[in-house]
Amino acid sequence: MSIGKLFIQDFRNIESVSINFHSDVNFIIGDNGSGKSSLLEAIFYLGHGKSFRSSKVDNLLQREKSSFTVSIKTDKDCQLGVRKGFDASAGSTEIRIDGEKQTKFSSLAKNVAVQVITPESFKLFFGGPKQRRRFIDLGLFHVKHSFSEHWREFSRILKQRNACLRNKADAATLSYWAEVFAESSQQIANLRAEYVNELTNELSFWLKIMLPSVSDDIVIQYLQGWNSKKSLIDVLGQYQEKELAIGYSLFGAQKFDVRFILNGTSLDNQLSRGQQKLFLLALTFAQAKLIERVNRVKPILLIDDVGAELDNNSRTLLNNAIAAIECQVIVTAIDKTAVEQLVPQKENYKMFHVKHGKLSVMSE
Repeated sequence: MSIGKLFIQDFRNIESVSINFHSDVNFIIGDNGSGKSSLLEAIFYLGHGKSFRSSKVDNLLQREKSSFTVSIKTDKDCQLGVRKGFDASAGSTEIRIDGEKQTKFSSLAKNVAVQVITPESFKLFFGGPKQRRRFIDLGLFHVKHSFSEHWREFSRILKQRNACLRNKADAATLSYWAEVFAESSQQIANLRAEYVNELTNELSFWLKIMLPSVSDDIVIQYLQGWNSKKSLIDVLGQYQEKELAIGYSLFGAQKFDVRFILNGTSLDNQLSRGQQKLFLLALTFAQAKLIERVNRVKPILLIDDVGAELDNNSRTLLNNAIAAIECQVIVTAIDKTAVEQLVPQKENYKMFHVKHGKLSVMSE
């Protein structure tokens, strides 16, 4: 799937934009604060129901406006849209697919798979496990269709078990919820382990394009959330008194993590910032291809501020990967020189200039 036409109204500093994208590669050029990232953010919001820049949805609304709208028409003539209202009379979220009202953002996510790389993506390395869990679980949502149901059930069980720990429930109740929790955790862990294995295999292809000198030495280490040499129920029994003292679960599927290892040590300690960004791009490209293979929906790749961290050689390597990905790519940069190595030889791209939230075509 690709975006044919994008419409945005009253989102961030974008009062109104209606543009036709190319199905392959699109470049958006503009100064900092011009609206480049806001365009990507609007597309991301449509696919995820949240921003990649702010945890507060109120920040997405243009000042003195009561709602914002984002909608797209795909290359398959499917119309997807969301309107978010904020005032008392219209404080609701309206989601539509081909005119039909929907109740959940997951309905949109099944039709549009959006992946994003930003300068903030380095949180995968330097942030806590939460960022890495979010990345893996995004892929799981699309690739392992049973994951969403299992995760909802696990979240319910985790909440109930934590309540029992906080309230110092009796031994029989604690034992029951420990068994249910351990079984649910194992189901989640099995799905994640399968996915990480598939992601590792796909990543190998993209690393050979973007980081050929170290591609064979990088591994993804999967940590399920408890000692892999023990059953979770045994671990819970061993640490029950400690969990009762703090009032929440110390182990389980909610604690899983992945680590990126190069020659036995953390990857971010050995690669330059530019190489780290190429790794993140390779990881995102790998996840995008897994999503496409299973869903038969081509993901949309958003690359924000491509010039940051990447030198000319790195951009050439990225260009080789873009040529191989075969899905729609939308790239932002401060100036045209930052994307020179990314412009396809064939005329399968569009270039736009954005200023004060207004977009104009530079070349086709």
